[in-house]
Amino acid sequence: MAKKASPSSRKLGRGLAALLGDQAPDLARAGAPQTEARASSQPGSLGVDLLSPSPFQPRRDMNEERLAELADSIRSRGVIQPILVRPDPEHKGRYQIIAGERRWRASQKAGLHEVPVYIRQLDDTDAMAAAMVENLQRSDLNPVEEAMGLQRLLQDYSLTQEELAGAIGKSRSHITNTMRLLNLPEPVLVQLREGALSAGHARALLSHPEPVAGMAEVLSKGLNVRQTEDMVARLNKAESAAVKAAHPAPEITRLEEDLSARFGLKTQIRFNGKSGSLKINYSSLEQFEALMAHLTR
Repeated sequence: MAKKASPSSRKLGRGLAALLGDQAPDLARAGAPQTEARASSQPGSLGVDLLSPSPFQPRRDMNEERLAELADSIRSRGVIQPILVRPDPEHKGRYQIIAGERRWRASQKAGLHEVPVYIRQLDDTDAMAAAMVENLQRSDLNPVEEAMGLQRLLQDYSLTQEELAGAIGKSRSHITNTMRLLNLPEPVLVQLREGALSAGHARALLSHPEPVAGMAEVLSKGLNVRQTEDMVARLNKAESAAVKAAHPAPEITRLEEDLSARFGLKTQIRFNGKSGSLKINYSSLEQFEALMAHLTR
Protein backbone atom coordinates (compact mmCIF):
# COMPACT_ATOMS: atom_id res chain seq x y z
CA MET A 1 0.00 0.00 0.00
CA ALA A 2 1.44 3.36 -1.04
CA LYS A 3 2.28 5.80 1.71
CA LYS A 4 -0.10 8.75 1.79
CA ALA A 5 1.57 12.11 1.36
CA SER A 6 1.27 14.50 4.27
CA PRO A 7 -0.48 17.89 3.77
CA SER A 8 2.90 19.61 4.22
CA SER A 9 4.48 17.36 1.61
CA ARG A 10 1.66 18.10 -0.83
CA LYS A 11 2.12 21.82 -0.16
CA LEU A 12 5.81 21.55 -0.98
CA GLY A 13 4.85 19.57 -4.05
CA ARG A 14 2.87 22.52 -5.38
CA GLY A 15 5.97 24.68 -5.16
CA LEU A 16 7.95 22.02 -7.01
CA ALA A 17 5.28 21.67 -9.66
CA ALA A 18 5.46 25.40 -10.28
CA LEU A 19 9.20 25.10 -10.69
CA LEU A 20 9.19 22.02 -12.90
CA GLY A 21 6.27 22.98 -15.09
CA ASP A 22 3.65 20.50 -13.91
CA GLN A 23 0.92 23.12 -13.54
CA ALA A 24 0.26 24.49 -17.00
CA PRO A 25 -3.00 26.23 -15.98
CA ASP A 26 -1.00 28.39 -13.56
CA LEU A 27 1.37 29.55 -16.26
CA ALA A 28 0.90 32.97 -17.73
CA ARG A 29 2.30 34.24 -20.97
CA ALA A 30 3.97 37.61 -20.57
CA GLY A 31 2.82 38.73 -23.95
CA ALA A 32 1.08 42.03 -24.55
CA PRO A 33 -0.06 43.94 -21.42
CA GLN A 34 1.64 42.31 -18.44
CA THR A 35 -1.38 43.02 -16.21
CA GLU A 36 -3.57 40.77 -18.37
CA ALA A 37 -1.28 37.80 -18.93
CA ARG A 38 -2.98 34.69 -20.35
CA ALA A 39 -2.43 31.12 -19.13
CA SER A 40 -0.01 29.19 -21.32
CA SER A 41 2.61 26.47 -21.08
CA GLN A 42 4.95 28.54 -23.26
CA PRO A 43 7.31 31.18 -21.85
CA GLY A 44 6.82 34.84 -22.61
CA SER A 45 9.17 37.76 -22.06
CA LEU A 46 9.41 40.69 -19.67
CA GLY A 47 11.65 43.73 -19.45
CA VAL A 48 14.53 43.24 -17.04
CA ASP A 49 13.53 46.46 -15.28
CA LEU A 50 10.15 44.96 -14.34
CA LEU A 51 11.74 42.19 -12.29
CA SER A 52 12.86 42.30 -8.66
CA PRO A 53 15.01 39.83 -6.66
CA SER A 54 13.25 37.21 -4.57
CA PRO A 55 13.02 37.69 -0.80
CA PHE A 56 13.26 33.89 -0.60
CA GLN A 57 16.64 33.60 -2.34
CA PRO A 58 18.65 31.07 -0.27
CA ARG A 59 21.95 32.03 -1.90
CA ARG A 60 23.80 34.64 0.12
CA ASP A 61 26.81 35.06 -2.17
CA MET A 62 26.92 35.66 -5.94
CA ASN A 63 30.28 34.66 -7.40
CA GLU A 64 31.19 37.57 -9.67
CA GLU A 65 33.54 35.52 -11.83
CA ARG A 66 30.89 32.90 -12.53
CA LEU A 67 28.32 35.65 -13.10
CA ALA A 68 30.60 37.21 -15.74
CA GLU A 69 31.00 33.81 -17.42
CA LEU A 70 27.23 33.37 -17.52
CA ALA A 71 26.85 36.88 -18.99
CA ASP A 72 29.30 35.95 -21.78
CA SER A 73 27.27 32.80 -22.49
CA ILE A 74 24.03 34.78 -22.60
CA ARG A 75 25.52 37.29 -25.06
CA SER A 76 26.28 34.48 -27.50
CA ARG A 77 23.43 32.04 -26.85
CA GLY A 78 20.71 33.99 -25.05
CA VAL A 79 18.86 32.89 -21.91
CA ILE A 80 18.16 29.21 -22.50
CA GLN A 81 16.17 28.48 -19.33
CA PRO A 82 13.27 30.93 -18.71
CA ILE A 83 13.17 32.72 -15.37
CA LEU A 84 10.34 31.78 -12.99
CA VAL A 85 8.48 34.83 -11.64
CA ARG A 86 5.26 35.72 -9.88
CA PRO A 87 3.31 39.00 -9.82
CA ASP A 88 4.82 41.21 -7.12
CA PRO A 89 2.22 41.19 -4.30
CA GLU A 90 3.17 44.73 -3.28
CA HIS A 91 3.85 46.47 -6.62
CA LYS A 92 1.29 46.15 -9.38
CA GLY A 93 2.79 45.66 -12.82
CA ARG A 94 6.07 44.33 -11.44
CA TYR A 95 7.25 40.76 -10.99
CA GLN A 96 9.22 38.99 -8.30
CA ILE A 97 11.87 36.45 -9.30
CA ILE A 98 11.31 33.02 -7.78
CA ALA A 99 14.01 31.06 -9.60
CA GLY A 100 16.68 32.44 -11.90
CA GLU A 101 18.13 35.50 -10.19
CA ARG A 102 21.63 34.73 -11.53
CA ARG A 103 20.26 34.57 -15.07
CA TRP A 104 18.51 37.90 -14.54
CA ARG A 105 21.64 39.59 -13.19
CA ALA A 106 23.82 38.08 -15.92
CA SER A 107 21.30 39.20 -18.57
CA GLN A 108 21.66 42.78 -17.36
CA LYS A 109 25.44 42.48 -17.56
CA ALA A 110 25.04 41.12 -21.08
CA GLY A 111 22.99 44.18 -22.06
CA LEU A 112 19.64 42.40 -22.59
CA HIS A 113 16.47 44.47 -22.24
CA GLU A 114 14.07 41.52 -22.04
CA VAL A 115 14.31 37.96 -20.69
CA PRO A 116 12.13 34.86 -21.19
CA VAL A 117 9.92 34.12 -18.18
CA TYR A 118 7.26 31.83 -16.80
CA ILE A 119 4.71 33.67 -14.66
CA ARG A 120 3.12 31.62 -11.88
CA GLN A 121 0.53 32.48 -9.27
CA LEU A 122 2.31 31.41 -6.07
CA ASP A 123 1.82 32.28 -2.42
CA ASP A 124 4.81 32.96 -0.20
CA THR A 125 5.33 29.38 1.00
CA ASP A 126 5.17 27.88 -2.49
CA ALA A 127 7.44 30.63 -3.81
CA MET A 128 9.98 29.88 -1.09
CA ALA A 129 9.87 26.16 -1.86
CA ALA A 130 10.38 26.72 -5.58
CA ALA A 131 13.30 29.10 -4.98
CA MET A 132 14.96 26.72 -2.56
CA VAL A 133 14.57 23.59 -4.63
CA GLU A 134 15.73 25.27 -7.83
CA ASN A 135 19.01 26.12 -6.16
CA LEU A 136 19.33 22.69 -4.53
CA GLN A 137 18.76 20.85 -7.80
CA ARG A 138 21.19 23.06 -9.70
CA SER A 139 23.82 22.67 -6.93
CA ASP A 140 24.16 26.45 -6.95
CA LEU A 141 24.46 26.73 -3.17
CA ASN A 142 27.54 26.40 -1.01
CA PRO A 143 27.29 23.66 1.67
CA VAL A 144 26.23 26.08 4.42
CA GLU A 145 23.50 27.65 2.28
CA GLU A 146 22.29 24.19 1.30
CA ALA A 147 22.18 23.03 4.93
CA MET A 148 20.27 26.14 6.00
CA GLY A 149 17.89 25.76 3.06
CA LEU A 150 17.15 22.14 3.93
CA GLN A 151 16.62 23.09 7.55
CA ARG A 152 14.18 25.85 6.55
CA LEU A 153 12.18 23.51 4.30
CA LEU A 154 11.94 20.93 7.09
CA GLN A 155 10.81 23.52 9.63
CA ASP A 156 8.46 25.59 7.46
CA TYR A 157 6.72 22.56 5.98
CA SER A 158 6.91 20.29 9.05
CA LEU A 159 8.38 17.53 6.91
CA THR A 160 10.33 14.45 7.86
CA GLN A 161 13.73 14.02 6.27
CA GLU A 162 12.34 11.10 4.30
CA GLU A 163 9.53 13.24 2.85
CA LEU A 164 11.93 16.02 1.95
CA ALA A 165 14.35 13.58 0.33
CA GLY A 166 11.60 12.26 -1.92
CA ALA A 167 10.37 15.75 -2.78
CA ILE A 168 13.71 17.18 -3.92
CA GLY A 169 15.36 14.06 -5.32
CA LYS A 170 18.13 13.77 -2.73
CA SER A 171 18.94 10.78 -0.52
CA ARG A 172 17.99 10.88 3.13
CA SER A 173 21.64 10.35 4.10
CA HIS A 174 22.63 13.37 2.00
CA ILE A 175 20.11 15.54 3.84
CA THR A 176 21.22 14.22 7.25
CA ASN A 177 24.94 14.67 6.56
CA THR A 178 24.46 18.12 5.03
CA MET A 179 22.40 19.44 7.94
CA ARG A 180 24.96 18.10 10.45
CA LEU A 181 27.38 20.70 9.11
CA LEU A 182 25.38 23.36 10.98
CA ASN A 183 26.72 21.85 14.23
CA LEU A 184 30.19 23.19 13.41
CA PRO A 185 31.43 26.40 15.10
CA GLU A 186 30.90 29.63 13.19
CA PRO A 187 34.61 30.12 12.26
CA VAL A 188 34.53 26.77 10.46
CA LEU A 189 31.22 27.63 8.76
CA VAL A 190 32.74 30.89 7.50
CA GLN A 191 35.59 29.03 5.79
CA LEU A 192 33.16 26.47 4.40
CA ARG A 193 30.89 29.22 3.08
CA GLU A 194 33.82 30.98 1.43
CA GLY A 195 35.10 27.80 -0.20
CA ALA A 196 38.37 27.48 1.74
CA LEU A 197 37.04 24.17 3.09
CA SER A 198 35.05 21.56 1.19
CA ALA A 199 32.03 19.70 2.55
CA GLY A 200 34.30 16.65 2.91
CA HIS A 201 36.71 18.60 5.11
CA ALA A 202 33.82 19.88 7.19
CA ARG A 203 32.30 16.43 7.71
CA ALA A 204 35.68 15.16 8.94
CA LEU A 205 36.01 18.11 11.34
CA LEU A 206 32.65 17.23 12.91
CA SER A 207 34.50 14.40 14.70
CA HIS A 208 37.41 16.60 15.78
CA PRO A 209 37.41 17.38 19.54
CA GLU A 210 38.33 20.99 18.68
CA PRO A 211 37.01 21.75 15.16
CA VAL A 212 38.43 25.28 15.01
CA ALA A 213 41.93 24.05 15.83
CA GLY A 214 41.49 21.25 13.34
CA MET A 215 40.41 23.73 10.67
CA ALA A 216 43.51 25.84 11.30
CA GLU A 217 45.72 22.77 10.81
CA VAL A 218 43.92 21.82 7.60
CA LEU A 219 44.35 25.31 6.14
CA SER A 220 47.95 25.80 7.25
CA LYS A 221 49.10 22.42 5.96
CA GLY A 222 46.87 22.32 2.90
CA LEU A 223 45.44 18.92 3.86
CA ASN A 224 43.10 17.18 1.44
CA VAL A 225 39.95 15.42 2.66
CA ARG A 226 41.62 12.02 3.11
CA GLN A 227 44.50 13.56 5.04
CA THR A 228 42.02 15.44 7.22
CA GLU A 229 40.11 12.24 7.96
CA ASP A 230 43.37 10.48 8.90
CA MET A 231 44.44 13.37 11.12
CA VAL A 232 41.11 13.33 12.99
CA ALA A 233 41.19 9.53 13.32
CA ARG A 234 44.71 9.59 14.82
CA LEU A 235 43.74 12.33 17.24
CA ASN A 236 40.59 10.54 18.36
CA LYS A 237 42.51 7.26 18.81
CA ALA A 238 45.06 8.98 21.03
CA GLU A 239 42.34 10.73 23.02
CA SER A 240 40.43 7.47 23.42
CA ALA A 241 43.55 5.78 24.78
CA ALA A 242 44.12 8.64 27.22
CA VAL A 243 40.53 8.48 28.43
CA LYS A 244 40.78 4.71 28.84
CA ALA A 245 43.97 5.10 30.84
CA ALA A 246 42.39 7.76 33.02
CA HIS A 247 39.35 5.54 33.65
CA PRO A 248 40.61 1.97 34.19
CA ALA A 249 38.31 -1.03 34.12
CA PRO A 250 36.50 -1.86 37.42
CA GLU A 251 38.61 -4.97 38.01
CA ILE A 252 41.81 -2.91 37.67
CA THR A 253 40.46 -0.40 40.16
CA ARG A 254 39.71 -3.17 42.65
CA LEU A 255 43.25 -4.54 42.32
CA GLU A 256 44.68 -1.07 42.92
CA GLU A 257 42.56 -0.72 46.07
CA ASP A 258 43.63 -4.16 47.36
CA LEU A 259 47.35 -3.47 46.83
CA SER A 260 47.07 0.02 48.31
CA ALA A 261 45.48 -1.46 51.42
CA ARG A 262 48.11 -4.21 51.67
CA PHE A 263 51.13 -1.92 51.28
CA GLY A 264 49.64 1.16 52.86
CA LEU A 265 50.76 3.12 49.79
CA LYS A 266 48.99 4.52 46.74
CA THR A 267 49.18 2.00 43.89
CA GLN A 268 48.51 2.50 40.17
CA ILE A 269 48.09 -0.21 37.53
CA ARG A 270 48.29 0.48 33.78
CA PHE A 271 47.20 -2.31 31.43
CA ASN A 272 46.78 -2.09 27.64
CA GLY A 273 45.34 -5.55 27.08
CA LYS A 274 48.67 -7.32 26.69
CA SER A 275 51.14 -5.70 29.02
CA GLY A 276 51.29 -2.95 31.57
CA SER A 277 52.99 -1.49 34.60
CA LEU A 278 52.60 -1.34 38.37
CA LYS A 279 53.43 1.91 40.16
CA ILE A 280 53.70 2.17 43.95
CA ASN A 281 54.11 5.68 45.33
CA TYR A 282 56.06 6.42 48.53
CA SER A 283 56.91 9.78 50.05
CA SER A 284 59.74 8.92 52.47
CA LEU A 285 62.68 6.59 52.92
CA GLU A 286 60.88 4.94 55.81
CA GLN A 287 57.93 4.07 53.55
CA PHE A 288 60.30 2.67 50.91
CA GLU A 289 62.08 0.48 53.48
CA ALA A 290 58.76 -0.77 54.79
CA LEU A 291 57.66 -1.63 51.24
CA MET A 292 60.87 -3.53 50.49
CA ALA A 293 60.55 -5.44 53.73
CA HIS A 294 57.01 -6.37 52.80
CA LEU A 295 58.04 -7.53 49.32
CA THR A 296 61.03 -9.62 50.50
CA ARG A 297 59.26 -11.55 53.21
